[in-house]
Amino acid sequence: MGYAKTYELRWSDADANGHVRHSVYSELAAEVRIAWLKEGGFPWKRLAELGVGPVLLREELEYRHEIGLGERVRIDILAVGLSPDGARWKLRHDLVKEDGSLAGRVTAIGGWLDLAARRLVVPPGPLVELLRATARVPEFEELPPLKR
Repeated sequence: MGYAKTYELRWSDADANGHVRHSVYSELAAEVRIAWLKEGGFPWKRLAELGVGPVLLREELEYRHEIGLGERVRIDILAVGLSPDGARWKLRHDLVKEDGSLAGRVTAIGGWLDLAARRLVVPPGPLVELLRATARVPEFEELPPLKR
């Protein structure tokens, strides 16, 4: 199994009906990506020192089952696609309830931003290795490399 974190949904995550707000799915997926980077040796400070940061280019959300206030969900991170140079990535997060049902899915498509030049770049080798080591879905695809 790959990387995953579990969260208990809070009052501030709920809408007026006591269900988790739509944007929380995306926010939790982002939290998992940042935790995964940190635990993989790339906390925010190190990324800043390297002069790169993850940038989201597109995000798709699928809602399957409601998540209620106080429920716990496990959120994983799986590689759906990666360019050979590691500059572009496509990651998926499944939000799974305690009963095993899939509550939602977030697919994030992004790359690495040069923090000074404000353009997409090929990340340092160790960051590429972290991406390559990420658990993959069966339908994993190679993405186009960065054009130089």
